[in-house]
Amino acid sequence: MENLIRSEITQRKEEGCDVRVVEEHFMKLVEGEPPSKTWQLMPLWDELVSLPVDPGFPYEEPSDLKSIRKARPKGPRAFHVGLSDEAYFDKVHGAWLGRCVGCLLGKPVEGWPRDRIEGYLKLGDAYPLDDYIPEVTPHPEGYRLHPTYREAMRGAIDGMPRDDDIDYTILGLHVMEEHGTGFNTADVGTEWLTHLPYSLVYTAERVAYRNLVNGLTPPETASHRNPYREYIGAQIRADIWGYVAPGLPEAAAELAHRDASLSHVKNGIYGEMFVAAMISAAFSTDDILEVIKVGLSEIPSRSRLTEAMRDVLQWSEEYSDWRQAWERVMDSYGGYHWVHTINNAAFVLLGLLYGRGDLGKSVSISVMAGFDTDCNGATAGSIIGAMLGAKALPEAWVAPLGDRVRSILAGFSESSITDLARRTCAIGERLRSDHAQ
Repeated sequence: MENLIRSEITQRKEEGCDVRVVEEHFMKLVEGEPPSKTWQLMPLWDELVSLPVDPGFPYEEPSDLKSIRKARPKGPRAFHVGLSDEAYFDKVHGAWLGRCVGCLLGKPVEGWPRDRIEGYLKLGDAYPLDDYIPEVTPHPEGYRLHPTYREAMRGAIDGMPRDDDIDYTILGLHVMEEHGTGFNTADVGTEWLTHLPYSLVYTAERVAYRNLVNGLTPPETASHRNPYREYIGAQIRADIWGYVAPGLPEAAAELAHRDASLSHVKNGIYGEMFVAAMISAAFSTDDILEVIKVGLSEIPSRSRLTEAMRDVLQWSEEYSDWRQAWERVMDSYGGYHWVHTINNAAFVLLGLLYGRGDLGKSVSISVMAGFDTDCNGATAGSIIGAMLGAKALPEAWVAPLGDRVRSILAGFSESSITDLARRTCAIGERLRSDHAQ
């Protein structure tokens, strides 16, 4: 309970609240032995929740879709894409493959900071990355790889191993197959309870899952006792909504909002909407800057996420080396938790901007930047994969996948990536037809 309260104090600070009085009370309660009882701490959480946002807080960050749309800038809500069925499939297939490639690349070093990743890669004569991460043996002290590292190391990859970043993409597809593209947030919750094991969901998703089991309904599932509500969990669920809405960024962002509202608020929601809209735009343009600007056009212009993304765009113009821009990101946004939406979205943009449309470079930079490496590599790979299409992706990155992806989802233990892409296109064709009418 103490750690949850600490996280909630941080969250309320970031949301623009003055927490000093509550924080002082909390620190007095937790001092000494024995540890404070839950009944002593719970009123503090309620007090934190009731705190008003400081009138001088410079951001406008609503969570409901109507208010988000009022707060967003002008933008192209739809493009004329004109893809043939074959071309659409190739791009969707490329997006699935790119997502798997980036996720797999970042899997062994998930949670590591940039300097540790760089140090390990140099020991393996693999810096900068241009291939999957090699295993350095014997394992050097201070470089403990992720527990699932073995199935993601160079030379040992045999298909895409299970990862929550891919689980959610598959589950999003299943939601639409079961409920159509008119699904609501409660439908998403039903599918979570049916297909996701509780022990394999994390932070905001675990809290939302618990809230569902306890009978709460959206959007309260996202806010009740959930100090992780602006973490990256919703952002990693964004991709499928962009896949089924090629050239329809507003539609993609709306689907993302319905999904994100189960577990997140404010910038947690914006992260999913931003990525979904970027992926949608990637089906219609190969201009990275345009893709990013379209993504930003679907979220509030005075949000912390938008401010951070604009900063990254500016820094990418000032510095020729992504590592210099990374330093600026860390100076301004390094204080966020390592699985927060904002700092990790910045690392995705570094990969996109400095990768310049190259799959390997884009996912490698996003991973070498550190923090939630599998998530960031997956997002960057998904966008570049949609932009280039499967036929244009380098064989060296794609071949180890073997067209197979494993999942913990009930009923989806192993799938063909090609088949997932075909099923995605079937949903996308219906959505595109509806919007064309």
